Amino acid sequence: MAGVKRSVDAAEDRNGKRSKTKGSAEKKSKSAGVKKSSSSKKDVKSSKSDKKKAPKKKVEESESEDEDDFDIDNVSDDGDDLDALDESPAEDVEMNDAEDVDSEEEEKEEEKPKSEKKSEAELAAKSNASRESHAKQKALQLERKAAKPNADTIARSKKLWEQLRRKSHVPLEQRKKLIKELFDIITGRVKDFVFKHDSVRVVQTALKYGNLEQRKMIAQELKGSYKELAQSRYAKFLVGKLIVHGDSETRDLIIPEFYGNVKRLIRHPEGSWILDDIYRSVATKEQKARLLREWYGPEFVLFQDDEDLGADLPKILAAHPEKRSPIMNFLRELINGLVQKKTTGFTMLHDAMLQYFLSTKPGSSEANEFLELLKGDEEGDLVKNLAFTHSGSRLMSLAFAYANAKDRKLLLRFYRDTVKTMAGDLHGHIVLLAAYEVIDDTKLSGKSIFSELLNQNDSEDARNDELVFQVNDLTARIPVLYPFAGDRTKWLLPELDQQILQEVREVRKETSKKEPAVRQQELAKAASPTLLAFIAARAEALLNSTFGCQLISEVLFQAEGDKTEALKAVAAAAKSKSETRDSASVGRTLKSLVQGGRFNPATKSVEKVEPALNFHDLLYEQICDEVMEWATGSNTFVIVALAESDDFEKKSELLKTLKKNKKALEQASASGKDGKGPTASGAKLLLQKL
Repeated sequence: MAGVKRSVDAAEDRNGKRSKTKGSAEKKSKSAGVKKSSSSKKDVKSSKSDKKKAPKKKVEESESEDEDDFDIDNVSDDGDDLDALDESPAEDVEMNDAEDVDSEEEEKEEEKPKSEKKSEAELAAKSNASRESHAKQKALQLERKAAKPNADTIARSKKLWEQLRRKSHVPLEQRKKLIKELFDIITGRVKDFVFKHDSVRVVQTALKYGNLEQRKMIAQELKGSYKELAQSRYAKFLVGKLIVHGDSETRDLIIPEFYGNVKRLIRHPEGSWILDDIYRSVATKEQKARLLREWYGPEFVLFQDDEDLGADLPKILAAHPEKRSPIMNFLRELINGLVQKKTTGFTMLHDAMLQYFLSTKPGSSEANEFLELLKGDEEGDLVKNLAFTHSGSRLMSLAFAYANAKDRKLLLRFYRDTVKTMAGDLHGHIVLLAAYEVIDDTKLSGKSIFSELLNQNDSEDARNDELVFQVNDLTARIPVLYPFAGDRTKWLLPELDQQILQEVREVRKETSKKEPAVRQQELAKAASPTLLAFIAARAEALLNSTFGCQLISEVLFQAEGDKTEALKAVAAAAKSKSETRDSASVGRTLKSLVQGGRFNPATKSVEKVEPALNFHDLLYEQICDEVMEWATGSNTFVIVALAESDDFEKKSELLKTLKKNKKALEQASASGKDGKGPTASGAKLLLQKL
């Protein structure tokens, strides 16, 4: 039979409620019947669940009321729908059942306090049981510790360590007593302490505060165990402290234990760092050579070289050409293994990679595969790490020299975010200089390097403040000044850098097309606007240091563009501080600028720059009222340069002023010891001019 049809109410009629069907009402009535027949055990609920269900029940009742309301007019006249309703199963809750539900609710309300008390009692019982369980576990742990060997001595030593590690809280005399007691405990039992994560710290503290004899005693007791200690997660730090705090005798005791184990240790996650620290910091030249030779194959582990070729692989291969293939294969596999594991920060690895590259023939498959290895690191960690060691920076400089234009661009891209860090590093800056020397696309190199090196993306004040620090740093100033120095780099570069760059220049003859002078001029042009603006803004700060004065001279002589503002700023800064008249570096800078070029000692003449600076006019305009103070001061040669300048428009006015004060010049010429010194010499030259 057909069911009862309900009219669909509008949203306003049902107040936003969702309309229900008859089926849903039947389901709810069925669920009510199930609740009635449920056991008494399920009826007893906690107060928390009753509170949650109470509002839900109200919502259900209201919904059921809405569902029971229907219009009698909507029922069809034939009576079939009414018959269907009469014949449907009676699932409604009777009145007696409703009374039972009310009584059950009253019973639940009465049982609430009892259930709450019961739950509190259960929680208290659980917490007590938990405390007892923790206490038992702690007691069991203490029993296990006590059952271990040397438990009492380790416990006492740890208490001493707790006091000693707080250095500022322990007086000197008390510390000596604690150290004596600590050495009484560990003497003869050092090996029992060093392989445990907590007790090894005790031995490290003993090393830190012990005297030389006590440290030697610890080193002797650990003899034969250093390879295992280096591979231990905690004991490796003890080996490091022995190397740092020990003497040469202690180091000679430790390092030979690593012979024959280099291949295993360099691939070990813990031992590799200790091995590399020893190789980099404390090993002698002979010890380094022996450790590095083990990278060349098992033969070099078992047999020693009587020819004293060291670790120079090209010399070894020249002496034994028949061994080339196995040595190169063994070395390549070991290098590839470390590169694949992303452990590329080891100095020993960088030395081995340099020896491999020097042993390859340029343009050969070995050399090309090696360059592919450098380019293959997508994150660039390998080439970045290489830039910060001596061998690694030389390797990268040669890689730039031998690579083609496309590969140079790719290698330079890896250093985009580390340019400034490399510029201030003892080894990293040489890679930037090599890039200057070989990259023909100066727009690429200028954009990639100068944007970060010269802080071009920062605000003007921030950029200038940072540049002041850079140009006054012994190393960081080198990449800034190098494009302006040209071939005259002896005063700027250390000898080691000059040797590497000479290597690069020899290779460059075959791999680069652009003329070196043109390349250098284009680089200087790219950096000129930033540095000229910097001098104009910070001339006074630059004149306060020797390095700052060198920057002013080099940039103003070699830069391209409008130099007027920078020259005016230097002239104004020369007058602003009276102490600048007594500075030798300021005097040399001003004299060179007045002369209009650099002095060539070979020809003993001044090589003037084009276009002319005409700095003499700007300077005289500032110091015209102080001419005699400069003429009789320590920087009298600035006035001499003005008097000797042929282009100086106010030269006659200057000489006239000097003639009026001839007596002061005569007195200055007689000053100093026996009439010698800069002031006396300069005054004598001025008197000759008069």
